Amino acid sequence: MFSWIARVIKGIVIALGFILPGISGGVLAAILGIYERMIGFLAHPFKDFKENVLYFIPVAIGMLLGIGLFSYPIEYLLENYQVYVLWSFAGAIIGTVPSLLKESTRESDRDKVDLVWFWTTFILSGLGLYALNFVVGSLSASFASFILAGVLLALGVLVPGLSPSNLLLILGLYAPMLTGFKTFDLFGTFLPIGMGAGATLIIFSKLMDHALNNYHSRVYHFIIGIVLSSTLLILIPNAGSAESIQYTGLSIVSYVLIAFFFALGIWLGIWMSQLEDKYK
Repeated sequence: MFSWIARVIKGIVIALGFILPGISGGVLAAILGIYERMIGFLAHPFKDFKENVLYFIPVAIGMLLGIGLFSYPIEYLLENYQVYVLWSFAGAIIGTVPSLLKESTRESDRDKVDLVWFWTTFILSGLGLYALNFVVGSLSASFASFILAGVLLALGVLVPGLSPSNLLLILGLYAPMLTGFKTFDLFGTFLPIGMGAGATLIIFSKLMDHALNNYHSRVYHFIIGIVLSSTLLILIPNAGSAESIQYTGLSIVSYVLIAFFFALGIWLGIWMSQLEDKYK
């Protein structure tokens, strides 16, 4: 029973990757120890079908609960306490990096090619995501645009480190998506997002499964590069995005609170990593 409840909780946590800017559902799945099993199931759905379905049912329930429970409070917190929320989540991500580094060398030692993968990914993804705010316009909320949102959300699961919420903010779809989640808009929001996500998971899961099985170390150094660059970007003001973090009007007390929430986030990230080692 505890294992079942633990998987529901994992699903709730993974759902945060769908609705929090800078957070990747794939990273959270990797942190919680279910990423590779999830990719394997999606790539080979008929292998150990019953066992995997029973395993992921509580995860799916948790994800739906997480989306429903957290959409409104997260929207409220980001509107009113943006700096503290983003720094706390950045800390949580930083706290989990040691576990990702450990996982990256589980099957082979780190070599020079791994370091090239990391630095290339870190630099190019950082520059690309930062510039994206200036070159991509906003999209109006529609059935078609929410299919695109589903594609991005699925890629955030398949590619740990990719934050779909960041991209949705840039495209102007983040706020409409949260509104749809809050109101449980089944046909206008959940259906098109589910269609886009489902198609993407089916098409790309085999590719990711192959990459993990054959280039495990390379994939994880790629992941770590994106994790660190995307985390850095959510803490840097960007004139190209109205939704980016703002530090204007902060007092000394505010910066002390930022440091506190950042440290609290790091502790939470380390704790989550320890849970992964214990319960995955």
